[in-house]
Amino acid sequence: MLLRAVITLQTLVLFSAPITAGLLLSSSGGRALHSVSAYGVFTVAVLHLVTAILVWRPGGGSPRPILYAAVFMGLTLAQIALGIAHVKTLHVPLGVLMFGMSVLQLSRVWTDRRAQVAAAGRRGGDVHAVPAPVDHL
Repeated sequence: MLLRAVITLQTLVLFSAPITAGLLLSSSGGRALHSVSAYGVFTVAVLHLVTAILVWRPGGGSPRPILYAAVFMGLTLAQIALGIAHVKTLHVPLGVLMFGMSVLQLSRVWTDRRAQVAAAGRRGGDVHAVPAPVDHL
């Protein structure tokens, strides 16, 4: 449940980055807003990594979400470095890739839970007793 919330937040924060990038090009306060969105992406990426570790270790879930979160953290650091260096030819496509990855991950964590709930309902089982999916992420 917590991992699902963090990935949802991550996707929303990533959605704000191109909006502030547009403001960067069109207004005087755009640079500050885009910087704030970069700090937001970094903060959520760290939160995502910590959450993935907590789902695995104390939560008894799969360690797979840690790999995704660690790769995403690495891409976030690369994205920040490219932005600071003004390498737009790599910064923009990497941002698109990161948003796409986040949307894909978001669809996985939400649809898998719904599929499990539907399967439990068809079997006549307790829909609320279905554990949250973390094994295949």
